[in-house]
Amino acid sequence: MDSRYKLVQAWRIKDGTRDLINDPVTCENPLTIYFNDRELVTLLCTLEHVDELAVGFLYSEGFIKSRDDIQEIKIETRVNSVRVVVRNPGVIAEQTFLKRYITTGCGKGTTFYHLSDAVCRPVESNLRIESSRLLDLMTQAQRRSELFKTTGGVHSSALCTGTGIVFFREDIGRHNTIDKLAGRCFLDGIGTSDKVLLTTGRISSEVLVKIAKMGVPLIASRSAPTDLALSLAGELGVTVAAFVRNQRMNVYTHPERINP
Repeated sequence: MDSRYKLVQAWRIKDGTRDLINDPVTCENPLTIYFNDRELVTLLCTLEHVDELAVGFLYSEGFIKSRDDIQEIKIETRVNSVRVVVRNPGVIAEQTFLKRYITTGCGKGTTFYHLSDAVCRPVESNLRIESSRLLDLMTQAQRRSELFKTTGGVHSSALCTGTGIVFFREDIGRHNTIDKLAGRCFLDGIGTSDKVLLTTGRISSEVLVKIAKMGVPLIASRSAPTDLALSLAGELGVTVAAFVRNQRMNVYTHPERINP
């Protein structure tokens, strides 16, 4: 049995009949992230690639700046925790430790910045991609989403080049899928200025900030954007394409990167 979901009993009512079935349901688990010796935050997530999730979260929130900052990553599966030990934590951890804000994320997402404090450099990239290729990549990503096919209970995100998917991640939270990708790139030293990020979730302001901090020039979603996300995308040089499905899409910012 796949540990990412469990079978639960449910009554299925269809065509006027009722049958008892075993239905696959996504597992939702708490994961506590420790920053050196301090408990920082507990995320609700799907328990795979938890090292990526912890590192990606810390990176996107400004707690770590480079791979050399990390001394050790300790995963405790018994208690669902990840401890990231860094050499020079700096002052941001102390400044933001108690500044937790509820976001629009699934499972009461947590973030440690005001949007006015989300200092990002504008993304610079020569990336160009055809709209037909972007639609094809979205189709490829959908086919990879095995956990969604089984349970219907997760989001997914994929980091792509113009020719295919580099990394694909699923989780109950759309923020978590992006943090996992960010963590993988951070740990492996993978450049992102020539990459596209696909997601199934809504493009909100905090998602856009994560993308900009990663240095990804284009985010595409099957879902919708928010007005604040688009405002930030315009300022930060990020191309936003939404409703990417059924052979169409809406491109809201920096459309020069997508060729019709």
